[in-house]
Parts: sequence; C-alpha cells; structure tokens
Amino acid sequence: MASFVLSNNLRVLLLLFAATFVCLEAKTDETQDYMSFQYHKGALLTGDVSINLIWYGKFKPSQRAIVTDFVASLSSSSRRTQKPSVATWWKTVEKYYRKTTRGHLTLSLGEQILDESYSLGKSLTERNIKALAAKGRQSYAVNVVLTSADVSVQGFCMNRCGSHGLGSGLSGKKISKFAYIWVGNSETQCPGQCAWPFHAPVYGPQSSPLKAPNKDVGLDGMVVNLASLLAGTATNPFGDGYYQGPKTAPLEAGSACTGAYGKGSYPGYAGELLVDATTGGSYNAKGANGRKYLLPALFDPETSACSTLF
Repeated sequence: MASFVLSNNLRVLLLLFAATFVCLEAKTDETQDYMSFQYHKGALLTGDVSINLIWYGKFKPSQRAIVTDFVASLSSSSRRTQKPSVATWWKTVEKYYRKTTRGHLTLSLGEQILDESYSLGKSLTERNIKALAAKGRQSYAVNVVLTSADVSVQGFCMNRCGSHGLGSGLSGKKISKFAYIWVGNSETQCPGQCAWPFHAPVYGPQSSPLKAPNKDVGLDGMVVNLASLLAGTATNPFGDGYYQGPKTAPLEAGSACTGAYGKGSYPGYAGELLVDATTGGSYNAKGANGRKYLLPALFDPETSACSTLF
C-alpha cells in the first residue's frame, strides 16, 4: 500500500526537501489534483481496533516495552499523561475523521506473538511479511510485524524502512482482509537512513545525531516509522483514503512530513525539541510509564500544513 521511504544519503536529502515542499505547498491549484493532498472518497480505518504485535527475531523485553508503551499511549485514557503527550499527537489523525464524518477510531494494545526461532529464516520477502502478519487476530485489528536487527527484508534500507498494506486470511470458511504494518530494526543495517535523526548522516545546523529518548537507536527509530505508518494506515487503509500523488506511491498523513519533528524544522534539522535533563535524549511526546518519544509531524487536514506538538 505505502512505504516509509529512506535509502541512501542523497535520497535522504531529496526526501527531506520534498517533505518540506509538501508541507509548505500542499494546497496548490485545485485543477492540479495530482499535486494536492486530498480525500479519494474511500473508507478510513474505523471502530475499536487492536494493535497486535508480531515480534520476529530476537528482542529484549526492555525493547518490546518501548513499543508496547507507545501503543498504549495512543488511547484516549492516556491523555492524562503530562503534555505534550502521545495521545495529543494522535489528535491530528482524529481530525481526518471529523472532516469526513466517517465514524471513529479507537486503538488499543492487543495480542503479542513472539517468533524468536526465525521460522521463515533471516531473509524475508514481502510474501513472508504478509504470512507473519496473518498470524495475528484479523478482526478489527492491525497486525504489526517487527523484525529484529539481524533480519533482512526485501527492499529494507534500499527503498523503505517499513510499509503498510492489506493482507488476507481464512476466517472460518471465508477469506477475510486485514490491515498490516511492517517495520524493521535498522540499527546495524542502515541507521542513517531509517533511524534518523538518531544517527548520521546529519546535515546543516544539526551538527551531530540526536540522542535517542529511550537509549536505543534501533527501537526509537522503529517507533518513528511505526508512528508514521499507523497514521497512514488509519487515514488510507485501502488505498483510496487521504493521500497525495500516485496511488502506487502515495504521500500520506505521516510520510508527507518526513524529517519534521518540531517547530522550525527544515531539511537536515529536526526542529526545536525537548531534551531530557538526565539522559540527554531528544523528544517531543510523553507516554505511558514515564516514556518519552520522538514522533514525526503529521499532515493536518484542517490547515494543509505539517503539524508538530509544539
């Protein structure tokens, strides 16, 4: 359906430039539909939806907790968390639902499946990813496949850091369709592409990589990509929701704002962020269990601009 794309250093620069252009110029001449961020009249992801996590490969319990706390922080009940919060960040996605009056979406942490034995090997294709995603419950769910740092995935680091799409499986005697997401841990394969801004290359005024808020470049990078893909899955689950550009390679609510995290961001500069006084980690959102996260800007359908938490 869509990929969160970053590849080599040059492509990073080009994508960061493109993201800034989209955020500044998203509302173009209405006759140029191809260039505008618009609603294509399809369904959004609605209802009470569980986020099921399929862990493929070796992940420490402390690493899994970084992701589970993030997912738990998306729910409305977590809005009591000290601001700026993860749930407040998600409110930008909720604007898409108010704009189309297409129901509501409530996310919660669902089941977790561990595949530490690498049942499909350490080199996966897109077909393998769909097979892994099908292991999760498929009714009112988004199944998220997370691959460990020692697993290679077709296209990973070359042209994508993760993706979302539609899978299918048997529910009784019927074939059911479900939304899925895949995100890879890039720490040892391509952190400069898929865990930026926690790793080089760094350009412009940001003279050195930012410190990861949870002290794990790979997992903090995975949260950035997962957050962007969750926003894309919610607002463009079937390929006919909100996006800009061609249906085969759309810019979505998260990917339209690649590289922007705080106020004043521009290519090579993540923007103004908060810094943890103890760890030195950069962040812009607080979550469950005292967690801190760096989350990407989202395209705001009301202002036609990239929206950050502050």
